Amino acid sequence: MFHPGLSEPFRALRKAFLVAALLAAPLTVSFAQQSSGMRAPGSVDMHRRDPEDPLATMEEEMKAKRAIKEEDKQYRENLERARDLSELGTTIVSSFKQKNWLDEHDLKKLERVEKLAKGIRNAAGGSEDEVEMEKPPKDMACAVEMLGTLSQSLKAKVEKTPKHVISAAVIDEANVLLELIRILRTLPAAAQSKV
Repeated sequence: MFHPGLSEPFRALRKAFLVAALLAAPLTVSFAQQSSGMRAPGSVDMHRRDPEDPLATMEEEMKAKRAIKEEDKQYRENLERARDLSELGTTIVSSFKQKNWLDEHDLKKLERVEKLAKGIRNAAGGSEDEVEMEKPPKDMACAVEMLGTLSQSLKAKVEKTPKHVISAAVIDEANVLLELIRILRTLPAAAQSKV
């Protein structure tokens, strides 16, 4: 079974394959390291995208959907702010009509109204602008009544404003409401709280 004449060529052939394999192994590793610019099938290069690549268009579509959802969420939050502001304004007016002064709870609600009005103004694209009222209220009763009216009016304007619109009317109304709140705080302290 063992032929001494045949084993010598097989031995030489085996040595040749072994030497070739040893020489080829470092070359394949070197080639793999140099071909970092080449992509494996199915891999995504985040910096270069082919517009025809379905993965790129799917990712862009998902980003657009997330942006739309975020805008919808912000719009709903702004509507909720306007509703809360209107409700608090109504509560402050009714509380003042019962007591004829603003107690500590009413003043806290007034602070909340101020924060909500600033949030609505910012969401509408406005910034901090000092506004002078044309006809500022002379007393606490007039100021509180104006607060109720302005809070209802601001809510109506926010609800009528479409999602992607910067409303100057909403910004102006919010600024007037914020000025009214500043005026309310400067009215005589005796009218704001009973001792």
